[in-house]
Amino acid sequence: MNNRSGSRPKLAVWKFASCDGCQLTLLDCEDELLEVAGRVEIAHFLEASSARVAGPFDLSLVEGSITTAHDADRIRKVRAESKSLVTIGACATAGGIQALRNFTDVDEFLSVVYATPSFLSTLGTSTPISDHVPVDFELRGCPIDKRQLLEVIGAFLAGRKPNVRDHCVCVECKQRGNPCVLVAHGTPCLGPVTHAGCGGLCPAFNRGCYGCFGPMESPNVESLIGALTEVGMPAEDVDRVFHTFNAWSEPFRTAGRREERP
Repeated sequence: MNNRSGSRPKLAVWKFASCDGCQLTLLDCEDELLEVAGRVEIAHFLEASSARVAGPFDLSLVEGSITTAHDADRIRKVRAESKSLVTIGACATAGGIQALRNFTDVDEFLSVVYATPSFLSTLGTSTPISDHVPVDFELRGCPIDKRQLLEVIGAFLAGRKPNVRDHCVCVECKQRGNPCVLVAHGTPCLGPVTHAGCGGLCPAFNRGCYGCFGPMESPNVESLIGALTEVGMPAEDVDRVFHTFNAWSEPFRTAGRREERP
């Protein structure tokens, strides 16, 4: 990445509606963090330091979804100050678990939960960053994988496309030597339609994939729904299994909401 001044590229990390977990992934790069800090100037990262350096920024990492009008305005300003913008995590790439609000009436929630909902200002939906501004790359996961994060940062510093594979978790299970939990003992698993990144972690412990990394490229969701039904998963459970961390991402968004399913 060629910055504007010839000094180290400026890296900024931004938070919107989220739990901070994906930002913490950067701090979890314990063995690599000093090298990263040596190659970039961390100009804005409030999870790590209150010190700030003014923009513009060479690379912005954005965590969280857009849930308020204020945040919608703020992300446009972040975009305007950023040469490259990468979204990190399920909230930023798919609206996050808070996107469950998109399927129902937010005003009803507010009236039930809060004594004075008129004090609140919120949008009726939780949406990914790409719904509001152009995004240069989306890194999936809840939370993201630190190896993929380092690859993305290194790729943008080198001015190349990140080498983050978009195949399904099943490939990672094969590479790891995991027996297929769906085939071997009928455990419901979203691995066949879920983006790689976790290394087949849950199936390695005989649990089905929860879909933390969202949909892979061109997933065959209908085929998987048929397989889940064959192993005895009730239709209402199929609805729920697709509506977790990446509920608003297509095709998970509609996969669990079919009124008529065999």
